[in-house]
Amino acid sequence: MKKIIINHSLTEKRYAVLNGTKLEKINIHQPQHESLVGHIYLGTVAKVMPGLNAVFVDIGEEKQGFLHRDQLASFRNAAGAFSDRKNKSVTAFTYQGEKLLVQVVKDETGDKGPRLSGLVELNGEHLVYLASENTVSVSKKITDENERKAWFNFGMKQKVGNEGFIFRTAVEGEEQEDIIAEIKALRKQYHELAKLVVHKKKPGLYHQRNHFLELIKTECANLVAGEIWVDDLALKQELERFATPELSVMFYQGKENIFSSYHIEQELDKAMQRKVELANGAYLVIDETEALTVIDVNTGKFTGKTKREETVLKTNLAAAVEVAKQLRFRDIGGIILIDFIDMKHEGERQEVRRAIETELARDEKPTKVLGFTELGILQLTRKKTKQALSEALSIECPTCQGTGKVLSPESVAFRLERELWEHRHSDYDAVLVETTEAVRNVFAGVKDVHLERFQELLGLRIFLTVTDAAKPYYRVRQFGTVDDLIAKIKQYQH
Repeated sequence: MKKIIINHSLTEKRYAVLNGTKLEKINIHQPQHESLVGHIYLGTVAKVMPGLNAVFVDIGEEKQGFLHRDQLASFRNAAGAFSDRKNKSVTAFTYQGEKLLVQVVKDETGDKGPRLSGLVELNGEHLVYLASENTVSVSKKITDENERKAWFNFGMKQKVGNEGFIFRTAVEGEEQEDIIAEIKALRKQYHELAKLVVHKKKPGLYHQRNHFLELIKTECANLVAGEIWVDDLALKQELERFATPELSVMFYQGKENIFSSYHIEQELDKAMQRKVELANGAYLVIDETEALTVIDVNTGKFTGKTKREETVLKTNLAAAVEVAKQLRFRDIGGIILIDFIDMKHEGERQEVRRAIETELARDEKPTKVLGFTELGILQLTRKKTKQALSEALSIECPTCQGTGKVLSPESVAFRLERELWEHRHSDYDAVLVETTEAVRNVFAGVKDVHLERFQELLGLRIFLTVTDAAKPYYRVRQFGTVDDLIAKIKQYQH
């Protein structure tokens, strides 16, 4: 039975997919890595660039956003033939100082600000509302051609002015009255946002897309039957609204962190390691760099019971399956080079290639196997849409100048949260924690706001003492009474 395990109660949001006891996927969202894609801002055109046929827009963030002429609602909905509009400069469709409702379509990278669109989209459970696209489309995953045509005709009838809809796969089998209600709700939401252009002056964020919730809903929609375990009551109630009868949504109330309870925390630790053991004693070594990822296959203790060629092929076939799983699990993207154990025959190389292609066919992200080089290294690419797991959980170690990695202050602080959470409403009055300055700052928050809120939730007074260390670090030194721990702190200070 498949299970989705959701850790949502604390600052770091995480979910994992289990097939029986086997971990298939994990997704982690930390606030500092949250994508702005899908967020809607009220912006002001700061600079018009006719040479680029684009404008820079002040959206109230540190960097201005880039908006191309073709993504302006005024360009898309202008009268006349499209070919005539294409010959006009961006100055014909906007001007410096104009207020615009814009949506982030690509996060900032390096020195470049976010890429924007003036064609606002709002996501519903069954459809995407397109404010200025003037089009209707239906998910190709709905295989019944008659139903696809029926939803298209329905959308054309419901469409008002230049708006449009994209009907998701989830619309299949739904009642039209329910979809009409969803359209009206999304249309009203957009009209409320559009009023900002008239009534608000200051650029800024006015609609925040919940990427984590959307991913969970997509994951649940892909789960035909199974269990969903969540440690947040409000999220449980939200998921129950659209869960099918075959999906059981259950509230986890244990004191132990939900990921630890399902042994997922240990798997996360393994995902940070270079070496991955295979069942037959062979192993992989995974090295992630900024430019590419290199995976080396080693026979290790596996010698096989027959000749060397058979041992090599068996090891490489097992490695091919495991590599594909590790790419998904670690969410590694970009260029990937796999150094399999040398095979003498082309037929063996093609067998290994077919094995990894079969496993990669289950990957949600586009992958392309390019083939073996003259040196016998298999090349492939996997689309990168966000940070890999190792990037999200770690930073370059200042001690080793980037040759290795340690957990970031945020990850260490969130671990401390989870450990203390297991002692909520205990028999102790207080706890003493030794930690580094960076971890303390993350854990306590600005002006200790998070620390104070967390103490109330735990029913524990938390004393934090700061120490110097070469890496982000904490240690729970002692539980006890408030007086005992104050005395202990004074003893350290002397």
